[in-house]
Amino acid sequence: MSHIALVTLVVRDYDEAISFYTDALGFELLEDTDRGDGSRWVVVRPRGAAEGTGLLLARAKDDEQRSRVGAQTGGRVGFFLHTEDFAADHARMQAAGVRFLEEPRHEPYGSVAVFEDLYGNRWDLLQPA
Repeated sequence: MSHIALVTLVVRDYDEAISFYTDALGFELLEDTDRGDGSRWVVVRPRGAAEGTGLLLARAKDDEQRSRVGAQTGGRVGFFLHTEDFAADHARMQAAGVRFLEEPRHEPYGSVAVFEDLYGNRWDLLQPA
């Protein structure tokens, strides 16, 4: 059986990205390894997520990559954070300063609200129906 283990998210700075994902979104830091060349192998994932699923936070190395920080999906929602308690997670994230772009919606498929990470990448906070 195959599965996607990591998805790379290009970031401006390792430490600010780690802080946002662990403090504001409540993710856990799985790995932060110095690679010896000024880069690091940094992996985060939502607390309680299945083992083997995470985000690789990769610092942009050049102007081309820096131009993609916050725009990896062309302004579309590109990431989906599932929750079992939408109201509690929405309130906690708002209190932590996460910027929601809309009020929560209750759709046939579940409760959802779009938010931005610290770079402007769009995410859905989603509690499936």
